[in-house]
Amino acid sequence: MEQVLDIPSQEAITKDNAGVRIDAAAFYQVLDAARARYEVSSLDEALITLTMTNIRTVVGSMDLDQLLSHRDEINERLLRVMDAAASPWGVKVTRIEIRDILPPADIVGAMNRQMKAEREKRAAVLEADGMRQAEILRAEGLKQAQILAAEGRKEAAFRDAEARERSAQAEAQATALVSEAISKGDIQAANFLIAERYTDALKAIASAPNSKVVIVPIEAAALAGTVGGIAQLTRAVFGDDAVEARRTGSVPPTGRSGV
Repeated sequence: MEQVLDIPSQEAITKDNAGVRIDAAAFYQVLDAARARYEVSSLDEALITLTMTNIRTVVGSMDLDQLLSHRDEINERLLRVMDAAASPWGVKVTRIEIRDILPPADIVGAMNRQMKAEREKRAAVLEADGMRQAEILRAEGLKQAQILAAEGRKEAAFRDAEARERSAQAEAQATALVSEAISKGDIQAANFLIAERYTDALKAIASAPNSKVVIVPIEAAALAGTVGGIAQLTRAVFGDDAVEARRTGSVPPTGRSGV
């Protein structure tokens, strides 16, 4: 039947000079009762002494960190040594179990501080990485916004240029029609062009933000006559549709040019 030995707690020194207290238990079976009785005077005492000696040997060959993290390796090494040493006594050592490893209180405190510092370091690294990623994403967003704004300005400039080009084409077409009428001896076309420039000049003077005095014809009837004359000239040169288009601000039909 398998027997259990309680190995007394003992102090041992690790390879890096750290003192630890170790508790263990040993399990064995007697295979040859005669040898177990006559080859050793006290089997249990011999096994306890042998186990404690080998525990100190194994602990002295390992660092504290290795001792705390490789308990299975310690059990295996002790089992091989104990089984070989107890074999002449007719005993089979089946297991050696390290129940507890207790470092000194100051070492435990230092280990706790080290663990806390390591966790704080990882937290700081993660926080810094998160901030870096946030800044990168914010910069990417700003970059995309600037690109879109630039594309919008480009499109707006293109549309403005297109509108100015069409306006210039319409103005050129109107000027060409007036010039053609003048070349054919139609003096009303010239009068129309002069009258148009006259009214445009009055409008520019009146709408200027720094204007204090606006010069207009002395008689209101003269101004009305000027406007009426422009309408008659427009009707004579371009027809009734052009007069209506100028009054409403719409573009004249195709074949006629709005001014």
